[in-house]
This record gives sequence, C-alpha cells and structure tokens, in this order.
Amino acid sequence: MLPVRARAKRKGVRAKDAKGILPLMILMVIIFLLLLFWENELEDEGVASTLEQLHVDYPQSDIPVRYCNYMILQRIIKELDNTCKNEHVFIHERPRNINSICASPKKVACQNHSNILCFQSETKFKMTVCKLIEGTRYPACRYHISPTEGFILVTCDDMGPVNFQSYVE
Repeated sequence: MLPVRARAKRKGVRAKDAKGILPLMILMVIIFLLLLFWENELEDEGVASTLEQLHVDYPQSDIPVRYCNYMILQRIIKELDNTCKNEHVFIHERPRNINSICASPKKVACQNHSNILCFQSETKFKMTVCKLIEGTRYPACRYHISPTEGFILVTCDDMGPVNFQSYVE
C-alpha cells in the first residue's frame, strides 16, 4: 500500500497547475463584473419605457399590502433626476382596450401641451392611483393607494398610445 502522499502525487492536481488557473479565474470574475455593470448602465440610461410597461397592470397583481410601493420599485418608476414621482397611475385593463383609445372620437387638448391632442377613453377603466406620502429620493418613496375608476387620457401616434397624460373620474 502506498502512502497517502505518494497517491496524491500520481492522481491529483499539482500545485503548479493550480497557479496557472488563477489568472484565468481572475479574468473571468472581471469580465462578469463588467457585464453586470454594463447591464445596469443600459437599464439606467434605458430605452424609453412604453405606456404598457409603466402604467398597465392587467390582470392586477395580487399584492395585498403596499401595492403602490411594491409596483413602483418593481417597475423602477421615478423622475429623471431620481426623485420620487408625486403621483403614478396603474391601469387594470387589457392592453388591447387601451390601444383602442386612439380610435376614440373624444379628443381634447392635453393639459401640459396646448398644441397636442389627447384621446380620452369612452369607458371608465379600473385604476390604482399611487400618491406620494413620504420620501424624496428614489427608492425611499412611500405611497398611499387609491383604487378608482375613470376615463384615461393618452397621446397617440400611428402605432397606438404613446404616453399616459391623466385621468378624469
């Protein structure tokens, strides 16, 4: 029977072999970290989010407590300067019904843009209005939840709704 040390020399990894793997492992960790930070930068700079990504929650998520706080963190909803939004609306309606608003005969001047027309839904939609109650810098924002129903106003282009503008109860 061979001593343990003699067996290890024949079958195992030699210490000098392990030294050759170390630089490769370090390089792999650096590449992983670079990819991780690059991905986060893409999200921050971000492609403009769609109306559906920002405002549509259909069917409504089953979050019994702190719905607004959860959804706003989940969807990364904030102002461009990383401050908390004062108000945000989640619409609990099928996307195809929201898309049909652009065919609505109800057109009104948008509140903030006098020369742009808003299209108003012909029926009331279920919504959740989240109003800021605490915090100024994202993600330390706390919201009050207000379930409501109302007509929604959106801007449209040839492809459909572009921006949610407001709601009318």
